Amino acid sequence: MEKIIQTAEAVDKTLQRIVYEIVEKHENLDNIAFIGIRTRGVFIAQRLKEKFDKASSKNAPLSELDITLYRDDLSQIAEAPVVKGTQIDFDISGKNIILVDDVLYTGRTIRAALTELADFGRPATIELAVLIDRGHREVPIHADYVGKDIPTSRREFVSVKMKDYDGQDGVFLGER
Repeated sequence: MEKIIQTAEAVDKTLQRIVYEIVEKHENLDNIAFIGIRTRGVFIAQRLKEKFDKASSKNAPLSELDITLYRDDLSQIAEAPVVKGTQIDFDISGKNIILVDDVLYTGRTIRAALTELADFGRPATIELAVLIDRGHREVPIHADYVGKDIPTSRREFVSVKMKDYDGQDGVFLGER
């Protein structure tokens, strides 16, 4: 049985707070771009971009990253992994990239994303925004913007659900 950690309303408020933090941190908002990591990071990035555009009166670029082929555990996850593809339709060079994911856990997904982004250019900065940070890092990665810290055991899992993909918004904690 999963325990509710954040309701849809709490997720929305959390995303709004992250946007305020981004706006507050950057003097120049013209160079901000959002890149979501598939799958739910894309939906979170879309929402952050919409809230950012409204708060800043800008129109930030938005793209999506599929890190499947950059994973260091590719042979362990599937015999024939499904690659949905990366769509970056703007030049990331010189941009302040806000890389977005749903849950930060070991850090390996973010390491793979950083490696892939290097294939597309050299941004001015890359900052990480995550809805949930659950700890247990295996590589030295930290998020610049964290919606909520949820200390977990390794036998627990955090499930983020996004309305656009799952039919509902929320964050849930369960046990394996």
